Amino acid sequence: MDTAGDDSDKPVNAPSRNYVRDAKAMAATPADVKEYPNSYVFIVDMPGLKSEDIKVQVEEDNALLISGERKREEVKEGAKYIRMERRVGKFMRKFTLPENANTDAISAVCQDGVLTVTVEKLPPPEPKKPKTIEVKIA
Repeated sequence: MDTAGDDSDKPVNAPSRNYVRDAKAMAATPADVKEYPNSYVFIVDMPGLKSEDIKVQVEEDNALLISGERKREEVKEGAKYIRMERRVGKFMRKFTLPENANTDAISAVCQDGVLTVTVEKLPPPEPKKPKTIEVKIA
């Protein structure tokens, strides 16, 4: 038996480190989702973040990915933390968009620490009109 790999103690179905990290990041990033007649709106609290710290992407044509990283602020000389409760590190949320989401019409605005991503809806398809077939006499 070949024991050259160092993963021999790892269960076969154990999740990867990246998966565990991403799962924690998703669980720690709460979001509200609203549906309006013409759009879907995703609202995520982003206190203290700058726009360059936030990334909004569409993957595989139907997945909205909101991600980024909150960095720890520099500690000034002579200061020390007594308590650290605010979460730092990577965050991520992934949403599967409905079929009628217009992925070419997405806007993202971060104001007062709240990110609002608006995804416009595609117009409903027009009902098909009955097609008349001309009957020919043979």
